[in-house]
Amino acid sequence: MEGTTADLIRAQLRRLRVAAGLSQEEFGKQVHYSPSMVSAVETGSRPYDRSLLARADEVLRSGGLLVALLRIAEREGQPSWFLPWLDAERMARQLRVFEPMLIPAVLQTEGYARAVIRCDDLLSDEEVDRRVAARLDRQGILTLPEPPQLIAVVDEAVLHRREERFWPVMVHQIEHLIASAARPNVSINVIPLGVGVHIGLSGPFSLARSEEGGWVAIMENQLTATPTDSEADLATLLARWETVRNEALSRQQSIELLDRVAKSWT
Repeated sequence: MEGTTADLIRAQLRRLRVAAGLSQEEFGKQVHYSPSMVSAVETGSRPYDRSLLARADEVLRSGGLLVALLRIAEREGQPSWFLPWLDAERMARQLRVFEPMLIPAVLQTEGYARAVIRCDDLLSDEEVDRRVAARLDRQGILTLPEPPQLIAVVDEAVLHRREERFWPVMVHQIEHLIASAARPNVSINVIPLGVGVHIGLSGPFSLARSEEGGWVAIMENQLTATPTDSEADLATLLARWETVRNEALSRQQSIELLDRVAKSWT
């Protein structure tokens, strides 16, 4: 994938620190980060946030450069609260995604993504196009030479939204899921309707594991999404991941179910 503004922000953070004559330990003390955390942020194995960049601008006397770059990243198409997750997702070696209501974003077809984004009738056609393009761009991680391992768990109810005008979109989407699941780095597991109530119905969440072994999570709602690397939050979400994963069918059983559903649509 091409370099992003996020890459530029990390590179500039390191350049400014070195130019100021500060080691990672010395810089970390001033921004209240450990040396290992500073290193992880600079290499991209740990996401940065606005508060860190604002503090770094003060310590490094950059004239607000880092926060200005963050604003550019926001104008490129993603809100500031989502950028840390995009960074973590792009650098992940493992991704765990649970969705009870929609097909996961990294597995959506263009038609499905457009239909979902278009549901917000406050968006202009131009904004819809931009958001669709940004969503599809995220999927490039799955076709990298060394792609992350993706395990996605979805509720079967997601596959049965049978509005007639949506049929062609949904058939194509399910066929895309089947094709995606054929990749060695992708597993799609479906929680069957017969399971009924389960902990995952409380809401979607995703987990990303970096090459160094650290986890970052994100929880989404109607207005925003909350990235977190809190040990307590991660412990809870990893436990919930095990629960929803255990409720789901196996990889092969899920592919067979997807195939049956696709045929029922046609």
